[in-house]
Amino acid sequence: MKQLPEHGPCFVCGSDNPHSVGLTWYTDDNGTILSEFTLNEAQQGPPGHAHGGASAAILDEAMGAAVWRAGFNVAVVNLELNYRRPVPLGQPLKLEARLSGQEGRKVFATGEICLQDGSVAVSGRGIYVEAPQLFEPVRFRNKKE
Repeated sequence: MKQLPEHGPCFVCGSDNPHSVGLTWYTDDNGTILSEFTLNEAQQGPPGHAHGGASAAILDEAMGAAVWRAGFNVAVVNLELNYRRPVPLGQPLKLEARLSGQEGRKVFATGEICLQDGSVAVSGRGIYVEAPQLFEPVRFRNKKE
């Protein structure tokens, strides 16, 4: 597994953003994005549980990272989420996201946030389109280092 570089002011993974959720991304040999993290009261929605918007932001960023890692400079145009279980605060969570296909300009990704017992709490599907004008050309590109 390899750690991906973070990008400063990002709301989900940026170390330069004092309000960042603070996730660290890793990737495996298949290009899957992985993270283990714990949410806190800054991401609270219902008492003791994460706000649905926090889960949405995390999955959008993770699925986007999978697509970027595959070599596409993209932005999300559609995000579909299924909230299956409440996401607790203060407990370790796991995330996986991956590229799942391409159709013309559209690039597809899927991802899940899982609870300690391995059950899926939130699953997502994203549709992304090329938007190189929004990102540096080399972010999360697949490169031999």
